[in-house]
Amino acid sequence: MTEQIWYKGNLHTHTTESDGDAHPEAVVEWYKQHDYDFLVLSDHNHLTILEHEIEEGPLMVPGEEVSARLLGSQAWHGGEVGIHINGIGISQVVEPVNAGEVVRVLQANIDSIIEAGGIAQINHPNASWALDYKDIAQVRGASLLEVYNGGPANNNEGGPGKHSAEDMWDHLLSEGHVIFGVATDDSHHYSDFSTNMANPGRGWVVVKASELSKEA
Repeated sequence: MTEQIWYKGNLHTHTTESDGDAHPEAVVEWYKQHDYDFLVLSDHNHLTILEHEIEEGPLMVPGEEVSARLLGSQAWHGGEVGIHINGIGISQVVEPVNAGEVVRVLQANIDSIIEAGGIAQINHPNASWALDYKDIAQVRGASLLEVYNGGPANNNEGGPGKHSAEDMWDHLLSEGHVIFGVATDDSHHYSDFSTNMANPGRGWVVVKASELSKEA
């Protein structure tokens, strides 16, 4: 029987290819220096691929934060609200599907991620109070839900009349939905470190696998 090993990684990371403040190579170097085994660069609506692998750096799993918009009267305070879903292990860029209904936006973009060969991860459900567990319960195909997001404004703990992300996960599991909870950095800032910055090193996952490869 092949021995399995625990590997540490981050699934939600931004660079200057979207709204991060460090180039992809510098971001990967940070995670290398802090002993991460694998990393997903998940820039908004962009598939960030390094031109050169970082020597002895983490395994790079291709990814994208598919950043769709909820439009019209369904949006929070009548404005635009972002609904963000990570595509992990995708084979191509996934173009976001924007619409005026929460469940439709979620399902359309989850379907697109799966069609591109990826795993769908629903990100920061309480950002702008965009989602509730009742919305997530109506969609099919998402494998992961962020129950902790290291960004400073994503309302992990909920608020008045709003469930925490962990509460949402508990409701979904109690209703028989199979979805795994993850913690991520959602890192954007790599030079200045403070509580109001989206810094690396705050949330991670571990995977038990027989080898350090994308497939495993």
